[in-house]
Amino acid sequence: MLKPCFVNFNRLIHQFCTGLRVRVGHMLLLKMKGMGQWPNVVTYTSLIDGYCGIGEVGVAGKVFDEMSEWGGSAFESSLLVEKMWEHMDEEDDVLVNHAAFTNLINSFCQAGLFKSVFDIAEKMPECKNINDGFAYTQMIDSLCRYGRHHGASRIVYMMTKRGCVPSSVSYNSIINGLTKNGGYLRAYQLLEQAVEAGYTPSETTYKILIERLCLEEYDLVKAKKLLDIMLNKEGVDKARVYNCALSQIKTDVSTELLNTLVTMLETRCHPDVVTLNTVINGFCKMGKVDDGIKVLNDMVMKKFNFCTPDSVTFTTIISGLLSIGRTKEALDILFKLMPEKGFHPNVITYNVVLRGLFKLNLAREAMNVFKRMVDGGVDADCTTHAIIIGGLCECDRIDEAKVFWDDVVWPSKVHDSFVYSAMVKGLCCGGKFNEACDFAYELVDCGVRLNVVNYNILVEGACKLGLKKDAYQIVGEMRKNGLVPDAVTWRIIDKLHKKKVIRTVKSDYSDNHFQNTHPNAPLIVL
Repeated sequence: MLKPCFVNFNRLIHQFCTGLRVRVGHMLLLKMKGMGQWPNVVTYTSLIDGYCGIGEVGVAGKVFDEMSEWGGSAFESSLLVEKMWEHMDEEDDVLVNHAAFTNLINSFCQAGLFKSVFDIAEKMPECKNINDGFAYTQMIDSLCRYGRHHGASRIVYMMTKRGCVPSSVSYNSIINGLTKNGGYLRAYQLLEQAVEAGYTPSETTYKILIERLCLEEYDLVKAKKLLDIMLNKEGVDKARVYNCALSQIKTDVSTELLNTLVTMLETRCHPDVVTLNTVINGFCKMGKVDDGIKVLNDMVMKKFNFCTPDSVTFTTIISGLLSIGRTKEALDILFKLMPEKGFHPNVITYNVVLRGLFKLNLAREAMNVFKRMVDGGVDADCTTHAIIIGGLCECDRIDEAKVFWDDVVWPSKVHDSFVYSAMVKGLCCGGKFNEACDFAYELVDCGVRLNVVNYNILVEGACKLGLKKDAYQIVGEMRKNGLVPDAVTWRIIDKLHKKKVIRTVKSDYSDNHFQNTHPNAPLIVL
């Protein structure tokens, strides 16, 4: 029995489409696939040409999408899309044309045919049944969606040249995309052009752009101009605008913080607690804690329009004092000033204090603070436990850290991967690789699921000691538990093969310790 080939199907489909019986031709396409025949560009061209001929451009677009999924070269796709474009001018229904045009542009971008999008943009006046503003906006949207923000800005240039005004959404999309991908200077240039046309950036766009200008380029002149643009926007919360600018100023320029605050007061824009907290934080990061304390005192005395400090204010000052070693003053604020002003330190404030004390190697004082925290009814969280375990290990109090884990952390059931990492890292850095392995695998035996970071710490500990076999066995155990080694894993192991290993005297490992303690761990063969 003879079976029709794809040439026979193509011939018949073409005849049906020429005779305006397109749906019959479409049914033949389905039968063609059912018989195991592969349609090609000729098949789809006939159907798309047929649907465009009877005015069903939307269905033609769906056929094109089906062809893209079935297979076809970029050149073949471009020929079909061009055919759809030619028939759009013959369709009177604007909604149909808009839907087809949207599909057309998306298909071009999906196929990587961005040049064709620009060619259509140049030919826009030739198609009278598609609104220019809609068409340009759709091009911008599709180009931005596929990461072609510079190309989208080119469409904006075409629009303005022909008297069309891009929407605020279009400007925001392009400027956001350019800024996030390193093109913040081009984004600022586009912003200046847009402002002349009456555009004002959204708050999100403003935040992203001013952050890049301050942190990447550190161009305060452009940042100030952007600030002025936002301040002139009607209905904007000026305090929020100033707060965003203050938070992005580099911490080594204290005069800029003060100048911005003074300008804010001179324009009768009353700072809120977020504003003043931002200023205090800037001073503390620069090590000028006394200036921050002056602002705090002014807040306490209600010099800033009855703007009183909150717990964040006190926490920021405490952090600043601890960073320069003024422990007594920090603890006085924690245990005396805050209660006097009606504030009860929460777990976040205590975590800041604990972290600061451990950095100063004041482990005993830190544990006293933790005891007062618990006695005061404040529940520790995972961050608290991670700080304490990591801090005790860094202060060479590993035994205390193990006792703290056994007596406090594990019974509390308040622990996560960060706590595990702190314990494993502390043991490894203290030369107790064996105990780190035992700790990690006891967790696994208890039903705890470790993550890749936890295993990477073990791998790094093995590599630092030159234990190649143990390192690869840990990787095997990682895979056994359903995890995939990441780039960091292999980067650590790669260093093992490149560097000469120095074995520490404190280590209590043996070359076969991992295999002896974990005989069921899978081996990895290179």
